[in-house]
Amino acid sequence: MTRWLIPWQGFKELDNIKKQIDDIFDIRPRRRGSEPIFEGDFTPAVDILDKQDHIIVRAEVPGVDKKNMTISISEDELTIKGEVKREHEVTEKDYYHCERTYGSFSRTIVLPTTVDKDKSKASYKDGILEITLPKTETAKPKEIKLAIE
Repeated sequence: MTRWLIPWQGFKELDNIKKQIDDIFDIRPRRRGSEPIFEGDFTPAVDILDKQDHIIVRAEVPGVDKKNMTISISEDELTIKGEVKREHEVTEKDYYHCERTYGSFSRTIVLPTTVDKDKSKASYKDGILEITLPKTETAKPKEIKLAIE
């Protein structure tokens, strides 16, 4: 008779149950340290690039009209809010099809350094929102030459 050893998975099953309960009650993740806050019907994917003089944040927000988005910036946080209002209707002989998409989102990101919010810029093209946030002078890395003894 062959016996197989099955590795113990710890509390993996409890984690799965917790996730299912969170999904049932629509519990959103909350910030712990530098983790983002998510609120709303969907969460846009975000890329953050930390360059020498500035930070670039790219958010995927397809189908969101730029008139329905707001961006709030503090020295160390960026909040992107938006709302999707889309209706697609096709009426042809013996055929009717109608889809509606409505929803909102809010995502707050803790920035890796302080930024100059007054010089920040945003652009929106092909469903990608790109925000350029210049770093403050104190946040920019400085190169110092030291004499080696």
